[in-house]
Amino acid sequence: MRRAGFETIALVFALGFFCSGCGDGKGDPKAEAPPAAKVEHQEDVNVVQVDHPEQFPLATAAAYESTSKLSATGTVNPDISRTVPVISIATGRVVEILARLGDTVKKGQLLLRVQSADMSGAFSDYRKAVADEKLARIQFERAQLLYDKGAISLNDFQTAEDVENKAKVDVENTTERLRLLGGDIDHPAAIVDIRAPVSGVITDQQVTNAAGVAGLSSPNPFTISDLSSVWVLCDVYENDLANVHVGETAEIRLNAYPDKVFTGRISNIGPVLDPSLRTAKVRIEVPNPGLMRVGMFVTATFHSQKKETRASVPASAILHLHDRDWVYVPAGDKKFRRVEVVSGTTLPNNMQEIVSGIKPGQQVVSNALVLQNTVEQ
Repeated sequence: MRRAGFETIALVFALGFFCSGCGDGKGDPKAEAPPAAKVEHQEDVNVVQVDHPEQFPLATAAAYESTSKLSATGTVNPDISRTVPVISIATGRVVEILARLGDTVKKGQLLLRVQSADMSGAFSDYRKAVADEKLARIQFERAQLLYDKGAISLNDFQTAEDVENKAKVDVENTTERLRLLGGDIDHPAAIVDIRAPVSGVITDQQVTNAAGVAGLSSPNPFTISDLSSVWVLCDVYENDLANVHVGETAEIRLNAYPDKVFTGRISNIGPVLDPSLRTAKVRIEVPNPGLMRVGMFVTATFHSQKKETRASVPASAILHLHDRDWVYVPAGDKKFRRVEVVSGTTLPNNMQEIVSGIKPGQQVVSNALVLQNTVEQ
């Protein structure tokens, strides 16, 4: 009897455990699901609320016809077609320098003097040629007289005539050599005067006192550039090349004179890109009023031919904050929203062009700084 009772109790416990396991398999899914996410709305810092919005008058953004602009940096360079090297065909030693780097010189001005053995040899050859020609002329005149009297044959006369003609050629050749070396047949000397071939500014100097000049094989003693017209070379990125075209004009502003604007013409767009910077050289020809110096930094502004309609607002409507430009627009009951914009060109009548951010017809607070100060108080 006791054994049967224990078996009955064990059976009841087993059935209870089995039933409880079955019940767990059919639990409530909502009770087991994770709690729902709760979204917290953060206040928009660009929206401000004021008690008296009527204190901040509004202005309507007007439409303004404009062209897209592209700015690029560059440097002033001499016009290669207006750059002339000063050369010395004669070799020798510099005995005097009469000009320096940066000097403005005139065509024909004496720049330096060179003591040259070439010039000495050329004068020696010239004097010998003159003496030989003088003797040949005397012999030819004597032969002509004898031939007229029948004292010599025609062959002897022609020989004397040929010698005279060759002597004349030698004189002409030695004279031309002296002229090329820079000598003067009326003033024989071993000194060669090197003069400026054109007027301009000396932009390069490769000679010093007592230095040697090796003729055409050495660096040129001077380089003269006519700076009445210069080249401005700018670096334009690959993605912006579509906005630049040969023949169009560009505005040039010198870093040294930012309030002055010069106008130039695009004459060339480099066919090869810089592999590191991905830029192309754009060449602008600019007349030089005298302020542009070689090596100066400039900013070039290119204007597109395509017209675009943009917004213009009073300059006071723009708030300069954290290196950005902002305007305030109405945002409902006693509220204003601060909107970031991109400013463009300063327009007449204290107006400012807006490239992006707002459109014509939108209303903005006419004095953004006053509203900003009120909000911060």
